[in-house]
Parts: sequence; structure tokens; C-alpha cells
Amino acid sequence: MSEMLKVAVLGAKGRMGTAAVAAINAAQDMELVAALGRADSLDVLLERGAQVIVDLTVPDSTEANIHFAVEHGIHAVVGTTGWDAARLAALEALLAKHPETGVLIAPNFALGSVLATRFAAQAARYFDSVEIIELHHPRKVDAPSGTALRTAQLVAAARAAAGVPDAPDATETELDGARGASIDGIPVHSVRLAGLVAHQEVLLGSHGEALTIRHDSFNHESFMPGVLLGVRTVGSRPGLTVGLDGYMDLDG
Repeated sequence: MSEMLKVAVLGAKGRMGTAAVAAINAAQDMELVAALGRADSLDVLLERGAQVIVDLTVPDSTEANIHFAVEHGIHAVVGTTGWDAARLAALEALLAKHPETGVLIAPNFALGSVLATRFAAQAARYFDSVEIIELHHPRKVDAPSGTALRTAQLVAAARAAAGVPDAPDATETELDGARGASIDGIPVHSVRLAGLVAHQEVLLGSHGEALTIRHDSFNHESFMPGVLLGVRTVGSRPGLTVGLDGYMDLDG
């Protein structure tokens, strides 16, 4: 039998963290060596010999957590938002000093959501208009979601590469926020509603037709296959990977 992969979960008391702890405990090829909360010392990772951490904490602490891991040769799978361009650049610079260490930052771990984002980017160049609606529970601390941001960025890049002009929009007056947030020219609308978990619709339209690509996560367990894929793969992918699609061989 191959050696068990030693995994630690940061943010273990949250909804995602609780689900991750259960999934790792159920995985036959993994050993959960630490389940840390906000007040716990990161030195526990070294004491327990963690090989991979799963960071499901909050934006204020995730950068320090990941830098600690990389500096100690621990691979990291990150589901926490807040990784802007400056933070990613700093992480890449750090990883350059630790070339054998891998980090995955995944805006979404649901395999269906990753596929929906890929399908939307593939379809976007064939339609005049694209808008995104993301719907989440009211406890979510950021808007738009990291998934919507990444979807919009990939959609915009695909349209730019294909030379698609700006979407038609004759709006001359509007209330603040009525057209949503503009992410690289793609309107993104955020809904926060009790009873929801994580949902996204990409609306694509041209004269006489429309295409809707929707994904729904109804519970936090839906993210766990992606978390486990990240944990199993990150050690063989040194450097920084943004998006679980980087581990899914979607171009094969």
C-alpha cells in the first residue's frame, strides 16, 4: 500500500472546512493530521508533518497561511478568496524561491462549475451579448464571487481573442448598480438570498436566440471531489495554478 498523504485543513470549523475534514477522513489515501481554527498556531503543521494544507479560512489570513506553507515546503490547496493581482505576484515570487512546492488557488471546487465556466468561455465568441448572474447565501463576505470574477475574465479574454465587439447596450441613464459590476466589460450581477448555497448563470444572447449555462451547488459536499482532486494533484504541479481546470486536462 502506498504511503498516506498527510493533509491539514485550515478553517476547519467553517462549513467548507467541516466538509473537507469529513472528506479527507473518508479518503483511503489520505491522513488528516491537523484541523486548525483561527486561534491555532501554524507550527502544528510542522509538528504533524503536513505535506498538503487545504486553506478554507478568510481573506485576511489566507496570504500569511500560504506563505508559511510555501516557506516550509508544504503544498497548498486554496479555496479562500481575496487573491488579487498583487497578492498573486507576491506568491509567484515566493514560489520561485521554492521551485518544488505547488499551490492551487481555486475560485470553485465544484467540477460542474469549472466545466460550466469553460463552456461559457468557449461559447462567448459566438454571441453578441454575455452577462453573468451569481447567486449565493447571505453569509458570503464578497461580491461578486470568485467564480463569477474568473468566469467573466475568461469570457472577456475569449471574446477579445476572437475580435468580438462590445455587447450592445443603449442604456443612457441608470441607478447606481443597476447594470451590475463590470468585469473586463462583462456585466456581473450578485444575488444574496437566504436558502441558497452557490449558483451561477451565464446568459448569452444574439438576434433570435439565447443560451443559458447554469450550475447549482446545493450543499458543501458538492465541492469535495474537487478538493480531493486538488490535494492529490498539487504535489506533482510545482508553482502556482489558478483554477481547478488546470488539473482537469480539459484540452485533452
